[in-house]
Amino acid sequence: MAVMEFDTSKRWCYWFRRISDIPRGSRNEKAVSDMVVQFAKDHGFACHQDDVWNVTVDKPASPGYEDAAPLILQAHMDMVNARANDSSHDFEKDPLDLYVDEDGNLRARGTTLGADDGVGVAYMLAILEDDSLAHPALECIFTTMEEIGLVGAQQMKPSDVHGDRLICLDGGGETKTGLSSAGGADVNLDLDLVLEKNPDAAYELKVGGLSGGHSGGEIHKEKGNADVLAVRILQEARERGVDVRVVSISGGSKDNAIPTDASIVFTSSADEALIQKSLVLSVDAIHKELEFSDPGFKANIGPVEGVREHADEKTSNALLDYIYLMPNGFQHRSMAIEGLTLTSLNLGIAKTTGNHVHLQTLTRSALDTGVDDLLGKLKKLAEILGVNYSVSGRYPGWNFKKESPMRDKFAAVLAKRNEKLEVEAAHGGNECGVWSGLRPGIDIITFGPIASGCHTVQEKLDLASFDRSYAILCEIMALCKD
Repeated sequence: MAVMEFDTSKRWCYWFRRISDIPRGSRNEKAVSDMVVQFAKDHGFACHQDDVWNVTVDKPASPGYEDAAPLILQAHMDMVNARANDSSHDFEKDPLDLYVDEDGNLRARGTTLGADDGVGVAYMLAILEDDSLAHPALECIFTTMEEIGLVGAQQMKPSDVHGDRLICLDGGGETKTGLSSAGGADVNLDLDLVLEKNPDAAYELKVGGLSGGHSGGEIHKEKGNADVLAVRILQEARERGVDVRVVSISGGSKDNAIPTDASIVFTSSADEALIQKSLVLSVDAIHKELEFSDPGFKANIGPVEGVREHADEKTSNALLDYIYLMPNGFQHRSMAIEGLTLTSLNLGIAKTTGNHVHLQTLTRSALDTGVDDLLGKLKKLAEILGVNYSVSGRYPGWNFKKESPMRDKFAAVLAKRNEKLEVEAAHGGNECGVWSGLRPGIDIITFGPIASGCHTVQEKLDLASFDRSYAILCEIMALCKD
């Protein structure tokens, strides 16, 4: 069987090749954005480039579609820059080194491929230049900085978006479409420990062996959070008569990842035997609770030398009480979509710099009110315990709609191919939530070819699916006459 070729005579392949020659990691999209603007000018299309390099290109309706409602196509221009340990690739200047593997997948040697979401950008450019296609007026939106928090899309205003039906080309699976995505917000919690001279023995509690995972895709499994478990162990020790003064806490590095390891340095005047006895009781209980989700859980306490200061009683208690009492993890499931997490939050970062402790938790919900409720609880608890509270990076959710004409059109196209539309809902965030917030009631489907390994050097794009999916996309557009 002949290996599939990357045939750049096909315009969607040509444009993927072109953008792969241009470095376009997040925050470095100006060159590819300028290329899209020049493309629009060369073809006589109206276009607009904003201050963060988002570009909107408008194409008039094809003959017979002048009275049809406009259709938005959307993709993000940035990619995640990741390379193998032995790669010397420079993401600031080097083109991607594309090749086709023996299974007919397009890949990049030693790096990410950028199919997420280069395929969507390539599709839009191919569609814009092809006057043989049937479609309503098109509004093609090329966004930036999606991979670092939907930054580009969130800079857009309601007046920038003019259609009420949209195909987000940041999907995948060829015959799959999304139904929902979570909105969210980062909550930053800060506390300055008031330090005083330490007369007691010092210890370090280490928690580890947890499996962790993405706080969107894995949170429903109710895995152990190392930061939360470490504080629980000390809280239970306090209940058993062990006095505790915090020196520092550390655990987790990303707000969207469930922490697998954590450390708390603390002091205590209690007998070490009592401290170790309390630890054993807590670890035994947690082992039973995490038997199926995190059987590798472990914790130990060992002595630390040279600790001259610890937090005073008030701020030490405030820190431990806040983490112990704050909501965390899976909160609510969807009643409309089986198996979908509706609302959650994840304490992903705990770090101490000098006497300053910073905590960061990511809240998620498909319902904006679900995020509001979590924010309200975290804020009220902060007020009670004297912790500084702030919110950043808020983005809206895309809630499930039972009726979707765009979903029906997608299903109709697949039915002609003897294929069935598969639907999926995710607890992660994507730009669909932004569009839903800008245009309440907008009808959205997600779409894209089969690809895998995104954000890793194993990323690959099924070239046969890349071809088929382009044809499917064109057929969906042709059905958008009504």
